Amino acid sequence: MKSLLKLTVLAAAAINSVAGHYIFQQLSVGSTKFPAWKYVRRNSNPAWLQNGPVTDLNSKDLRCNVGGLVSNGTETVAIKAGDEFTFTLDTAVYHVGPTSIYMSKAPGLAADYDGSGPWFKIFDWGPTGTQWKLSNTYSAKVPTCIPAGEYLIRIQQIGIHNPGAAPQFYISCAQVKVTGGGNTNPSPTALIPGAFKANDPGLTTNVYAGGGGNYIVPGPAVFKC
Repeated sequence: MKSLLKLTVLAAAAINSVAGHYIFQQLSVGSTKFPAWKYVRRNSNPAWLQNGPVTDLNSKDLRCNVGGLVSNGTETVAIKAGDEFTFTLDTAVYHVGPTSIYMSKAPGLAADYDGSGPWFKIFDWGPTGTQWKLSNTYSAKVPTCIPAGEYLIRIQQIGIHNPGAAPQFYISCAQVKVTGGGNTNPSPTALIPGAFKANDPGLTTNVYAGGGGNYIVPGPAVFKC
């Protein structure tokens, strides 16, 4: 009986631990902070799970999280090229690892786009020495030179806190309509899945063995105008 009770307690603790994983759920444009999920696609994990990480590098869920291939009523917000935006989480990131922001231009409306086209990266947060940016907000600016149109903005944090285990991808996508801008086609680009390989140094590194001075953030190089 004691053994059964112990197993039950351990199982409950494991569920609570998983359910507590952080998620990017809120978008701000400039100083305007919008309600959670208004412009960010909501994931479709079970309610008890809230946000389990994606660990399959061949899964389409790597694009915009589980259930994020469709809009499901998410609205699209206008943002000027060059303006700042911010993703806010429900709780601060607590697994060490890099954070990156990507964009992908929709062929039409962002609400109809599944992210199957090319993605380009606009910002990386890697380690500073042995310190990682573990925050509840991450801000970047829309590149000034990209063409106007509707885009998905994808934020990704990779938990690499368990050396030897599969990296954990925490992802969300926002729907935006970029105004202004220019005529530069961003490069390099990558498809998702396909941008990340199991043997990428940034996914296999042991974060507890030495500093992070030579750390390489997974994915393509950051595009700059």
